[in-house]
Amino acid sequence: MLILHAPNIHQGGGRTLLIALIGAMAAPARLHLDERMRPIPDLPEGVEVVRFAPTLSGRIKAERVLQDRTRPGDRVLCLGNLPPLLRLRVRASVFVQNRYLVDRTGLADLPLKTRLRLLAERLWLRTRHADCDIIVQSETMARQIERSLGRVARVVPLLPMPTRAAAVASGVADFIYVASGEAHKNHTVLIEAWERLARQGITPSLDLTIDAGSRPDLAGRLQAAAAAGARIRCLGGLDPDEVAGLYQSAKALIYPSLFESFGLPLLEAKQAGLPVLAPERDYVRDVIEPDITFDPTSERSIARAVRRFLGVPDAPAEPLDPAAFLAALELPR
Repeated sequence: MLILHAPNIHQGGGRTLLIALIGAMAAPARLHLDERMRPIPDLPEGVEVVRFAPTLSGRIKAERVLQDRTRPGDRVLCLGNLPPLLRLRVRASVFVQNRYLVDRTGLADLPLKTRLRLLAERLWLRTRHADCDIIVQSETMARQIERSLGRVARVVPLLPMPTRAAAVASGVADFIYVASGEAHKNHTVLIEAWERLARQGITPSLDLTIDAGSRPDLAGRLQAAAAAGARIRCLGGLDPDEVAGLYQSAKALIYPSLFESFGLPLLEAKQAGLPVLAPERDYVRDVIEPDITFDPTSERSIARAVRRFLGVPDAPAEPLDPAAFLAALELPR
């Protein structure tokens, strides 16, 4: 029997991949899911679903059920970055896709609750990974696993099947950024780049798949950008069909994320025929060849990349000869 253990997944890229795997499951199988993971695809007869509350006690219960109901010969796939907490009768496979757990990246910019959770999960992974096989989606993640855990990870990219495109109420956008609201997604610098462009008289539209209300730290940046004339819309979380609709209607994907385990939207955009503007980072070139690259830490670099795409690049400064340099300074003779 296949046991898909995912009691801590209900949103973001993990949800997208989980839905894809659920849709491909065949009996006999059992799913361990978060109570918030709804709806899910229709399942064939013989596939059992067990749900757990999104609480500490619910997670402990999920680990106990996994241990008690796993038999020799079962295949266990843990999809939520973490190996089984309790020893099983079989060797499980763990799908690791959260780079915060294996990267040296600091956590200082994250909310306190998130920092504490990630620190606990780092300890969980570090102390329990030896009994499992580790699966990742890219060579970059495999290198991170080797540096962090001293393990060889198996690289198995997973690409969900294309979904049916659904129209999005906001209409056509020049650029889209398909990403959730975590700090490493780098929305702040992207918004600053759009403000910079607007002050230069360049106002392409940008659609973000975040809920502005869930990111109060961005409110000031969004207001400043809007005051400068930037056209930015926050669409909130979209379902896969709506995201597919964005790809069909937009002119380009811009993707300033600082790091990713895989960068699924990069592949999805390329499949939809969209040009991609992305950082010059390993995680990008693990999956695609971007059309234009930039430094994701610099709003100036992002703005310049957008200008190049639009055909209005910055004019470089003309160097002066010594006489002209002195004349420009208006130095007394």
